[in-house]
Amino acid sequence: MLISAHDCVCTAFHRTYRLTTCPIMQIAHCSFGVAPDHPEVKNVINTFTKTAEHPRLRYFGNISLGTDVSLRELRDRYHAVLLTYGADQDRQLELENEQLDNVISARKFVAWYNGLPGAENLAPDLSGRDVTIVGQGNVAVDVARMLLSPLDALKTTDTTEYALEALSCSQVERVHLVGRRGPLQAAFTIKELREMLKLPNVDTRWRTEDFSGIDMQLDKLQRPRKRLTELMLKSLKEQGRISGSKQFLPIFLRAPKAIAPGEMEFSVTELQQEAAVPTSSTERLPSHLILRSIGYKSSCVDTGINFDTRRGRVHNINGRILKDDATGEVDPGLYVAGWLGTGPTGVIVTTMNGAFAVAKTICDDINTNALDTSSVKPGYDADGKRVVTWDGWQRINDFESAAGKAKGKPREKIVSIEEMLRVAGV
Repeated sequence: MLISAHDCVCTAFHRTYRLTTCPIMQIAHCSFGVAPDHPEVKNVINTFTKTAEHPRLRYFGNISLGTDVSLRELRDRYHAVLLTYGADQDRQLELENEQLDNVISARKFVAWYNGLPGAENLAPDLSGRDVTIVGQGNVAVDVARMLLSPLDALKTTDTTEYALEALSCSQVERVHLVGRRGPLQAAFTIKELREMLKLPNVDTRWRTEDFSGIDMQLDKLQRPRKRLTELMLKSLKEQGRISGSKQFLPIFLRAPKAIAPGEMEFSVTELQQEAAVPTSSTERLPSHLILRSIGYKSSCVDTGINFDTRRGRVHNINGRILKDDATGEVDPGLYVAGWLGTGPTGVIVTTMNGAFAVAKTICDDINTNALDTSSVKPGYDADGKRVVTWDGWQRINDFESAAGKAKGKPREKIVSIEEMLRVAGV
């Protein structure tokens, strides 16, 4: 976000896969990160649209921070800058053979079926029976659901045509969802688990030994965790009643140890003060395709950003970016929100509440004169650059919606940036 006089702009990745600046609040398309079969989550775009149509908003698409414009330039032209460009990199397993073709990140797999430009050539190998997903967050469960869902159910979503074609030829029958810790530490939420348990022709199989003593701890759990654990225990009790040609196999207390062609080796772990500590025991799982889903980190796109390379996020206190992280001195007029500031934690509502808090911080700094807005600043001048305006974004949106309607889908995404720019009239 950038504030000039009393207008503001924020920075975020846009549909053209370039950084966007836009006033008042973040405008970001939901199609790249949200599961295709979660259309209700994507309805948030309607709220973004209302904001984007505000007369005091200036929208710059296809402009990248650090490439097309520097942070210094933006700070010279606005009283305040809010960075919200997210976490675009993966955390690594740091194992030998991790660079094999059959080991890819869940983030890239999601980008592939969601139509992120540049991901269309990923070509994941779905010819094997077993897929192992390392990690147990909601993204990992989303990927498992996509691999095991009936194709007809996906055809009515905005899953890309090339992904639907690949999934139609998929030989995947078993998906292992592997986590270092136990059921009480599982990172997925109850909504995602319910969806998995309701998938037709899919048999969910838990390991009884993973749940030893878990029922005795239910009364000590907070309500969300208690409800999730109760659902897992209920599913465990009922397993075997429903048969299916495909299997969803959650496995706890296993830490990645080695990768070999066609299989993955895990250390059996035990919990010590909720930390997963490897033992001498190991287990090997057949793994024709391995999907890494162990977290994200942000990248530093401009040398002017006080970036914590170890944690993969910007140094800040409550959204105020620090000038000196050793002393805690803030850099007036420079702010951060979302995973870029907090690291990859929480769900959508967590990030939303964090954004509200940072917006209040900016307003407080203006009202208390901690941020001097008495002078006039010129705002950004994109002269000579290929800028997608808000009208251009709407043309892309309308084009995709019309292409999808012809196929009985919400939209058919354009996966080429150049084609997007052509449709936008740039």
